[in-house]
Amino acid sequence: MGVHVIKMPDIGEGIAEVEVVMWHVKVGDAVTEDMILADVMTDKATIEIPSPVHGTVLALGGEAGQVMAVGATLIEIEVEGAGNLRPGASAAQAAAPKPVAPAAAPAAPPSIPAPLPAPAAAPRSATLRPAGEKPIASPAVRRRAWDLGIELQFVSGSGAAGRIMQEDLDAYAARGVQSPAGGGARYQELNGEQAIPIIGLRRKIAQKMQDAKRRIPHFSYVEEIDVTELEALRARLNEQWGTQRGRLTVLPLLTRAVVLALRQFPQMNARFDDDAGIVTQYGAVHVGIATQTEAGLMVTVMRHAEARDLWSCADETARLAAAARSGKATREELSGSTITISSLGALGGIVTTPVINHPEVAIIGVNKIVERPMIRAGAMVARKMMNLSSSFDHRVVDGMHAAEFIQAVRALLECPAMLFVE
Repeated sequence: MGVHVIKMPDIGEGIAEVEVVMWHVKVGDAVTEDMILADVMTDKATIEIPSPVHGTVLALGGEAGQVMAVGATLIEIEVEGAGNLRPGASAAQAAAPKPVAPAAAPAAPPSIPAPLPAPAAAPRSATLRPAGEKPIASPAVRRRAWDLGIELQFVSGSGAAGRIMQEDLDAYAARGVQSPAGGGARYQELNGEQAIPIIGLRRKIAQKMQDAKRRIPHFSYVEEIDVTELEALRARLNEQWGTQRGRLTVLPLLTRAVVLALRQFPQMNARFDDDAGIVTQYGAVHVGIATQTEAGLMVTVMRHAEARDLWSCADETARLAAAARSGKATREELSGSTITISSLGALGGIVTTPVINHPEVAIIGVNKIVERPMIRAGAMVARKMMNLSSSFDHRVVDGMHAAEFIQAVRALLECPAMLFVE
């Protein structure tokens, strides 16, 4: 028997460190050739590491979430024959594997902060069952638990196969704090705590957000926009063309307004290399669209928005969002944006303070549309209003220019016919 050592591969692009995101095997597992051993993440992509041999896992080189140097020992596998670790040689002298093509979406930075997962609290003495595993208990125990207000999921069972007995309910209820209204153990104190490691894409998001806030002096500008006419136009377009071309949201119309406004304010469609002290303005408008996925926020990139009509914008936005959420977005689809739009849809709130997608200099934040009374020509009328909450890099964008840019966007959205006038 011999030992085959797999080292952390050189992904290329000058990357010196790689994070272990997930192990698919553990010590003692039998592995076969081409079986995926681990997922590792660079700054741009998640890579699957396959096994080049058959054998048994002897040791793992690091825990999930650990950042390892390229060339460090990733895993040791016991194999038939000599393996690639000669007697007396160190693991560092073994050959490195070749990673397979990226299997998951690259870790693109989000445009706005995403909330970290909230730790789940549980009683310190309780047993939390794995997700989907139901507690075992008789109907009588379940009925009594309901009367006491006890969640069986948190009760340790002393019976066979973990079955919850009546005495288990008694012990659990004794630890609870009765409410003055007699609410039972449902009102018990919960003192447990759970540490949740920030790894993988969530770590990349955290690092990117921290870097953006540290390096960029943000300032935000909020303006309310009357989108009554815009919504009427959108409804008419969907009524006439929705079945043939697809239904439009506000986003394609806003994208068109941003594209036209950038002709007057090209300094907003730019990227700032603060290390070199160079601002690069772009003719092409590559719009970053903040997209929520199960793993966290990603910024998909609609390339050449200036050359797209409304339905092309809508189709591309939907395609990119689907690719990001399924983990199939490519690096090109998640990099290279020149200005970003961030929208929380119906959850958009009244005002947001979006964080700039470094190294861009501007981000447009969309808030929800609400109908409220407004004064028009001395009369109170119902109008549909929406706020734009936008942030800018104050090092290269002056407040006056930012305000003028947003006012240009506002003028186009409040008179939507101008969106189609060249």
